[in-house]
Amino acid sequence: MIEPDHPALSIGIQCRLLSISRSSFYYEPQGETELNLALMLLIDKQFLETPFYGVQQMTWHLQNEGHPVNVKRIRRLMRLMGLMPIYQKPNTSKPAKGHKTYPYLLRGLRIERPNQVWCADITYLPMKRGFLYLIAIMDWHTRKVLTWRIALPPQPSLTLKLAKAQPESDRDR
Repeated sequence: MIEPDHPALSIGIQCRLLSISRSSFYYEPQGETELNLALMLLIDKQFLETPFYGVQQMTWHLQNEGHPVNVKRIRRLMRLMGLMPIYQKPNTSKPAKGHKTYPYLLRGLRIERPNQVWCADITYLPMKRGFLYLIAIMDWHTRKVLTWRIALPPQPSLTLKLAKAQPESDRDR
């Protein structure tokens, strides 16, 4: 791309035309140090024995063998080597066998006015001894909390009672 021996254009002008800095033209990558190459060999050997070791476990292993390494260096070297640990990832998308799947009833529905769609939210609040549960009924359009209660155990019947107890004037708005 850049011709150092060009008769009419200097290296600086060629770099400016290509929108690169002149220092990047002169830059030569250094490569890895001998210490890093030795560490990469140790990481590779250990990874073949224990392919489930991630960055933290590999760092602990090398530190236990007497190598002064930190997590950032091992992460960089493992990423450079393309090593990814093998472990079971959470499988939360598949329903359990026999578990009923409910359809999403609001798909394609445009929510354009208040009190068109309500939702219920049950959130646990950690306390010194156990949990309290905050049950709230909210309007999707206005994002307003219509009513709420705090209960000791979560009670589905309380959520239904809250929805039914909402004043008629709020429902018709």
